[in-house]
Amino acid sequence: MPQENLTPLHKLMKKRYFIYGFALLLVAYLVYYRIEANQKLSGGKGGGKPQGKGDEKPVNVSAIVVKGENYQENIEVSGSIEANEMVTLHSEASGLIQNIYFKEGAAVSKGAILLKINDKDLQAQLQQAKTKEKLSATTEQRAKLLLAKSAISAEEYDVALADLNLLKAQTQLVQVMLDKTTLRAPFSGKVSLRNVSVGEYLNPSTAIATLVAVNPVKVVFSVPEKYASQIKNNQTIHFSIEGSTQKYSASIFAIEPNINTQTRTLKIKALAANAQQLLLPGSFAKVSISLAMQKNAILIPSEAVVPVLQGKTVFISKNGKALQVPIQSTNRSDSRIVVSEGLKVGDTVLTTGAMVLKPESPLNVTLNSNN
Repeated sequence: MPQENLTPLHKLMKKRYFIYGFALLLVAYLVYYRIEANQKLSGGKGGGKPQGKGDEKPVNVSAIVVKGENYQENIEVSGSIEANEMVTLHSEASGLIQNIYFKEGAAVSKGAILLKINDKDLQAQLQQAKTKEKLSATTEQRAKLLLAKSAISAEEYDVALADLNLLKAQTQLVQVMLDKTTLRAPFSGKVSLRNVSVGEYLNPSTAIATLVAVNPVKVVFSVPEKYASQIKNNQTIHFSIEGSTQKYSASIFAIEPNINTQTRTLKIKALAANAQQLLLPGSFAKVSISLAMQKNAILIPSEAVVPVLQGKTVFISKNGKALQVPIQSTNRSDSRIVVSEGLKVGDTVLTTGAMVLKPESPLNVTLNSNN
């Protein structure tokens, strides 16, 4: 069709065909270019051979040579600080509180008077009992003289003696009741905030205050049952408390004779000096325990371990190629793990490249120290 006879619609269609054709040629060129590039990467065009495993470029990796060493495992558990002794103070007698002799939060010594109940009625009873006892003692002495002169029978003397002993017992009973009106500290320690006031009527069921002995203090904690056989009396532990960087030590003095079947743990108590009274009962304690020394243990860096579905593996270098082996680990430190199965002394364990390696990959190994 002559150019001058083309309508505007035909001209537009012709222009579109030109654009579509150009786009197809461009796509074809790009596909061709990509094919050429792939062929060059795999050995070149026109008779080149694909690169096989034998021609694979070695991977640069770092490694250590496994050696046996002495390793002392440390375990960390949570515990708490407890008072060495603690008791809630109660009065054995009832009555009005006459005096309170302790200051809240203050230290008291064993035997110190803490509280006094009004005892006027008991004092009167004691005086009466002592008077009767004195009179009976005089009667008994007279009866003894008369018996010596055979002026009375032995039976009459026995009655006088029995009366004296009965009155002595009554005097002792009143004295015991009188002693109960005085509350004394059962041991040295600190008294908590009190719950009573002077003039209040006190019953034996009323809690007056709490007395705690805080030097030394007990450190109470539990360890998993697998460590039970490694915990001994007099073993030293170390611990710290919240809000302080100071390290404290304690000595184990009591071990529960049985495992808790619900938590599968063993409860332990240790005693720690607290002369400065910085350790408060109820505080949280982070306890560190050093277990028995393990000889010829195999330790490898944590970064060498590759987690898998079935457990853990590492890559070792064998005959210049990568070999993936499963391992079993028992414990770990901050940067290394203890391997119980899967490795032996002399193995070359790869510490880098584990995530990109595959079995049989050729290696270019650089040995590092495993300390």
